[in-house]
Amino acid sequence: MHVTINVDDPEPLFTQLIRQLKQAILDGHLAPGAQLPSIRQLANDLELNSKTVAKAYRLLERDGVIQSKGYRGTFVHPEARSNCQTDLNQWVNAQIAELITSLKEAGVTDSEIRIAFSNAMNN
Repeated sequence: MHVTINVDDPEPLFTQLIRQLKQAILDGHLAPGAQLPSIRQLANDLELNSKTVAKAYRLLERDGVIQSKGYRGTFVHPEARSNCQTDLNQWVNAQIAELITSLKEAGVTDSEIRIAFSNAMNN
């Protein structure tokens, strides 16, 4: 597995890592069940903060691309290839865009939408 992180790229570092790990799985470079480096090891190898790698691993685990087995390590999920196709962020963005369109069609102002969104996130 070869991962290259570009700190000058506007894409967030954790997103670059997620994208490249998913691509390695889709290309067959990482097979289901393959063990991944520990968060600390990968952070050291890529010269990243361990919190950046931890965030990427957490999101990949949420999406069913990898699975943590406690002290034994982190592994590629058995269903990783099909789960790589799922992009929860893209789905969330589409849902929010659809809701905003509906609200604007109903005459709600941008300011009202921002306030309502902020209130919903804080509650």
